[in-house]
Amino acid sequence: LFSGETMKFFLFLSVAAVFVPALAIRSKATRALFNKLSTELVAAQEEIVKVHNAFRRKVQPPARNMMKLNWSLPAAENARILARYCDFSGYGSSWSNMFFHPEACLFLLLRVSVILVSLQMVWASTYLIGCDVASCRKKKAEQYLYICHYCHEGNDPDTINLPYKAGPSCGDCPNHCEDRLCTNPCVHYDEYNNCDKQMKVLGCEHPSVKLLCKASCLCTN
Repeated sequence: LFSGETMKFFLFLSVAAVFVPALAIRSKATRALFNKLSTELVAAQEEIVKVHNAFRRKVQPPARNMMKLNWSLPAAENARILARYCDFSGYGSSWSNMFFHPEACLFLLLRVSVILVSLQMVWASTYLIGCDVASCRKKKAEQYLYICHYCHEGNDPDTINLPYKAGPSCGDCPNHCEDRLCTNPCVHYDEYNNCDKQMKVLGCEHPSVKLLCKASCLCTN
């Protein structure tokens, strides 16, 4: 659904798997629970975005360049495609012990995602999110797999300890600020991790800088 440059900035991130014993609830109850978790519901989308943004605006120390997250339908569709594979290979069996109340799955999922992908959740340049849930069956148990995609992707190994710039909230976006979060995302992405130096030495008109430092060169406010 995304092509070219944009697609590579999505982090294909599986955030959680929720296990519900098939014998514990009837099929109708299972379907009702699954329907409540569906990210096709506007209420679910809003809750996911709300929790993420609340976490982002409360980082310590405060962030001067933290973008506000918005829901992305294309990102959610990509998450939907991946979720349908029902691939739990990346999860340990102990995950099932993290969830005790099926009705609270969405809330617990979001809380666990804060722990598991906290760096991604506070990656300053990330401004889009899309998630989906799939109902899977494994070892005769009903399981729900939640997948979230983020854009731009974070967790860059070269800057893993610097997910955002510390300073006064919205310090880098004083004219584009909403409750401590910036609202002027850059759709471009830097391929170099030292674009600031490349710009000073070579300038943005240099072919390599122009091609690989688009965010630094084109997003100046």
